[in-house]
Amino acid sequence: MEPDTFLGKTPRELGYHMPAEWEKHDAIWLSWPHDPTTFPLRVDKAEETYVQIIKLIHQTEHVNLFVKNPDMEQKATGLLKENAVNLGRVRFFKFDYADVWFRDYGPTFVVDQHHRLAMVRWIFNSWGEKYDELLKDRRITPYMNQQMQLPCFEPEIVLEGGSIDVNGAGTLLTTEQCLLNPNRNPALSKTEIEGYLKSYLGVSRVLWLNAGIVGDDTDGHIDDIARFVNPTTVLCAYEEDPNDENYAALKENYELLRRAVDQDGNNLQVVKLPMPCALGDNAERLPASYTNFYIGNSVVLVPVFSHKNDKRALSIIQEWFPDRKVAGVNCNDLVHGLGTLHCISQQQPTSNFKWTQPPKP
Repeated sequence: MEPDTFLGKTPRELGYHMPAEWEKHDAIWLSWPHDPTTFPLRVDKAEETYVQIIKLIHQTEHVNLFVKNPDMEQKATGLLKENAVNLGRVRFFKFDYADVWFRDYGPTFVVDQHHRLAMVRWIFNSWGEKYDELLKDRRITPYMNQQMQLPCFEPEIVLEGGSIDVNGAGTLLTTEQCLLNPNRNPALSKTEIEGYLKSYLGVSRVLWLNAGIVGDDTDGHIDDIARFVNPTTVLCAYEEDPNDENYAALKENYELLRRAVDQDGNNLQVVKLPMPCALGDNAERLPASYTNFYIGNSVVLVPVFSHKNDKRALSIIQEWFPDRKVAGVNCNDLVHGLGTLHCISQQQPTSNFKWTQPPKP
C-alpha cells in the first residue's frame, strides 16, 4: 500500500489497530540525550542510562536511535562499543531534534491483519504549549516517514503517546486530566475524542481515569499511573501513605479501575503497584513512578529510584512477565527531565516492513 492510497479512510476502516506493548517488536525508537536544560548537570549520567537501556534491549529488538549530528553519533557509538553493544543492531538517524521524549512527539505504530505497518501522526503541541523550544520535534514523524514510506494517518488532533495504553484486544486507558484538558483539544467533547481513539487506534472501549501524579508536566499521562500487562490485568500505581499528596488521586484511579469493564464487558484484574518515595525538592516534586516501564521482547525495563520499594515493585512486575527478564534501570538522573523509560521510547511492532535503504541525512 502506497502512502496516499488510503486517503479518506481511517485505520480502523482499513483493519489497522495498535498492538499491545507485550506483543513482539521489530525495534525500539529512541533519541540520544544532549540537553543540559532537560538534564541539568546530568547529561553524562543520562547518556550512561541510555547505554544501559540499549545494552539490555538490543539483543532481541533493533534500536533505531536519533542523534543530532555526526559528532553525537561518534560519541554514542564509542560509549556503546565500550559497553559491548553490537552496533549491527543499532540504526542511527541524524536529525536536528530538540529533546528525548520520543513516545510523545513520535508516531504511534499500527498494524493490520496482513501484518502491514502504518503510523499515526498526532499533533504534538509540547504538552499544552508549555515549551515552545520543543515544538520542532513535531517534524520527527514526517522525517521518519520519508525514510520508511509507510501509510501515515493524520487525525489532526493533539495527543501524546504517553497518554494512552492499550490491551491489544480493544480497550484503551487514558486520563481526563490530559485528553480533556483545554490546552489540548478544547473544541472536542469527550465523546468526540473517544471517536478519534476508536477510529485511529482500532479500539472499541475507552476507560477514563481522572488525574495523574504530582510533578508530571504532561497533565496526567497514563504511563505514570496504570499499565496493561495482559488483556485483562492492569498494574495500578498506588500510594499507601495517606499523608502523601498523590494518595487521593491514585486511590480514586484504583477504585475506577476496580469498577471498569473491558471491551467484552468483563471486569479487569487490578493489581496495586507501590510508589517510590517523593523525589525532588520542596519547589518541585519529580514524577517518579514504577509504571513507566518498557515491555521489550525478552526484557521489561523498569525505572528504579534507590528506594526500599524498588525491590517490591520489580517482584510484582516479574510475576506478570514470567517469560521475560525484569531489569531495574536506575532513573534518579533521568527523572530530572520529568520522565523515564516509557516516555523516552516507542515500540515498532513486528510486521512485514523491511528497510529498503539506509537512513538518509
